[in-house]
Amino acid sequence: MKSDELRGKLQELQELALRENIDIGADIDRLNRKLATGDETAWQRVELARHQERPTTLDMIRLMSERFIELHGDRAYGDDPALVGGIATIRGVNFTFLGHQKGRNMKENLRRNYGMAHPEGYRKALRLAQQAERFGRPILTLIDTPGAFPGLAAEERGIGEAIARNLRDFSTLRTPIICVIIGEGGSGGALGIGVGDRVYMLENTVYSVISPEGFASILLRDAKKARQAAGLMKMTAPDLRDFRIIDGILAEPGAGAHTDHQAIAATVRQQVLRAYDELSKKRVDQLLRERSARLLSLGDYRAGEETVSRGLFARLFSGRRGG
Repeated sequence: MKSDELRGKLQELQELALRENIDIGADIDRLNRKLATGDETAWQRVELARHQERPTTLDMIRLMSERFIELHGDRAYGDDPALVGGIATIRGVNFTFLGHQKGRNMKENLRRNYGMAHPEGYRKALRLAQQAERFGRPILTLIDTPGAFPGLAAEERGIGEAIARNLRDFSTLRTPIICVIIGEGGSGGALGIGVGDRVYMLENTVYSVISPEGFASILLRDAKKARQAAGLMKMTAPDLRDFRIIDGILAEPGAGAHTDHQAIAATVRQQVLRAYDELSKKRVDQLLRERSARLLSLGDYRAGEETVSRGLFARLFSGRRGG
């Protein structure tokens, strides 16, 4: 029996167990892990990250918070439904939340542009982040996008400038920022709200500069080799933790976050509050120093005991260490 067929049977077994109220989640999870190895592991996680029933940003906020209000508009062009934001109360703490929003069906996805934000989405995010700084609210970002929208209209309205400005300004915001990748973390579209003091990934999510299909098409000269590309790209949560790009991995229930929205929201809520409790004890100047050091170290790699690269952000911002 092929691995895809085995996973299908395991999914049927899990659904039966849920109907009959039999707790075999740990056994199912162990079997899924045994099936998932090498490139297969990476591709399986790509598929789970894109699962249609995976909880969205607004799903997570509804489940995590006691109450929330969504805020709209960038005060320059308009509102972008692909990137949502507002204020949410979690365990009595008022957070400013930002996140990419996908749809559940064709109609919703067309409205949300499949979670691919335009410039006004990133400008709205920056407006709300700066508001959070003024009012002393911590910021929570939930990342789930294939990437920023690459269309002509987005280019005309300055998508590159909007993301670059967010990278610069988020790095110096004088309030704690906690980022969680809940689905796809695609390229600059993810980085536009991905600069923070703590960055976490759910177990079955991915984070990369390009999609496996794009990588396969460009470097392997065959888009059909996306499964192989996913393994080569080192885009899964364990890979990113090994590279010290993220601070931790949040376990998903059963066969994935799509099987139990309540459980994964509770896990994220607990980690967000734990991180906030830690970060809120730090003085602002210490917070900024540590955030700067974290960003400037990204991209460092070692050959033996020698550091070969100064890091991606260090090269981008060398000579511009203000703030």
